[in-house]
Amino acid sequence: MIRVLVVDDSVVVRRLIVDSLTGAPGIEVVGTAANGLLAQAKIDSLKPDAITMDIEMPQMDGIAAVRELRKRHKHLPVIMFSTLSAAGASATLEALAAGATDYVTKPSNVGSIGESIAAVREQLVPKIHALAGRRPPGAPRPGLGPTKRPGLAPPVTGRPAAPGRPGALTGRPAGKLPAAPARPLRRMPHGRVDILAIGSSTGGPDALTKVLQALPSDLPVPVVVTQHMPPVFTRMFAERLDRSTPLRVVEAGDGMELTPGTVYIAPGDKHLVLQRRNTATLTQLSGAPPENSCRPAVDVMFRSVASLYGAAAFAAVLTGMGYDGRGGAKVLRDAGAEILAQDEASSVVWGMPGAVVGAGLADEVLPLDRIASALVQRLQVGRAPRATAVTR
Repeated sequence: MIRVLVVDDSVVVRRLIVDSLTGAPGIEVVGTAANGLLAQAKIDSLKPDAITMDIEMPQMDGIAAVRELRKRHKHLPVIMFSTLSAAGASATLEALAAGATDYVTKPSNVGSIGESIAAVREQLVPKIHALAGRRPPGAPRPGLGPTKRPGLAPPVTGRPAAPGRPGALTGRPAGKLPAAPARPLRRMPHGRVDILAIGSSTGGPDALTKVLQALPSDLPVPVVVTQHMPPVFTRMFAERLDRSTPLRVVEAGDGMELTPGTVYIAPGDKHLVLQRRNTATLTQLSGAPPENSCRPAVDVMFRSVASLYGAAAFAAVLTGMGYDGRGGAKVLRDAGAEILAQDEASSVVWGMPGAVVGAGLADEVLPLDRIASALVQRLQVGRAPRATAVTR
């Protein structure tokens, strides 16, 4: 059983979360706390496997509680409980930067307590299972095992997560995993890359921040990103990245022309696709149905990139639950593009990248701290080397 501690100052919300988890396969609520200070005292005695944490609480709020918790419990999953508002989004992103693992949003515009419980259960239960490193009975693994194709650096399994990676999984259940389908590895880059496309979900805000912070401000190509996030959150996330990375980062809107050195984040509840107008490439937002239960969906963006750029595209799939991105990665690969996947050891959840690796679609599998340098190196192919300053 996965032992969960619920932390919220509202009696009503605590009851809502407890009721949403009651009866969920493999989950047991072992206690509740009304603020972060009380939660700190209960963690050692209750020994939870996961924590749900409100943000605004008296005595010690959720952000302060996460910072304090990370001093003693580096990898204990903490899922923030947030509101769908600008203030809620900003505070949630601050909590993620402080070490929270993921978040869910409080239900809004629901007609009954029963609908609220169902809405919370739908979000929370899969995340608890994924982040606690266990699966509900009969559920499929979120990603397949490492490939053993020659020349491909395989993801490392069964190793502790890297220090400072709160919530990262430390391994997977014992037993033989299915081998990935054999597929020839493209050993050498075959041409110039004109666009980077990145998909991510659970753990993605931290992973994207680390990758984008390590890219140069004069990046010679545009970057399009789909990160699973609701409306408002994507705008706040883009603004935060714009302040903290060398690149210009914007939430994508209709009709924006792609320019080198700019990152375009798909907005919450809209798919990001691309269209050509003469020689320009423009962003376009789509309200088409969700794919893989996601809108925005990585698959939609990847297919659009493949249709316009083909072999001149380079895609990266970072940490995330589920398998969104696998179908789009196949379309990209069939068009001649290259695919990079984050490895298991550095992923918070190895679902999305694991699905790409398991399908034999990844040209390279790397830990998070090596992805930016690999991207920069790949972008140099087909371009004149940068001038270096002469020192006297």
